[in-house]
Amino acid sequence: MEEHRAKGGDCDVDISYQYLSFFEEDDDKLESIRRAYSSGEMLTGELKKELVAILQRIVVEHQERRKTITDDVVLQYMQPRKLNFDF
Repeated sequence: MEEHRAKGGDCDVDISYQYLSFFEEDDDKLESIRRAYSSGEMLTGELKKELVAILQRIVVEHQERRKTITDDVVLQYMQPRKLNFDF
């Protein structure tokens, strides 16, 4: 922890930051996190906490949307259809 505070983290190799770069929609916030982590102001645990909060929100939203799917909707999507390719 002392070494991280002194040298900072490497966002190019830190997997938590890499995932965060895909899921964080606010570019300004992502840049702020990158600067804080790279400088050692933010620790790995804090970075992971940011990522977990975003992923939990995404999972909850997905679960809520999944609850609305009925058997009729599944059957509609599974119905074979002719593909419209004109070559």
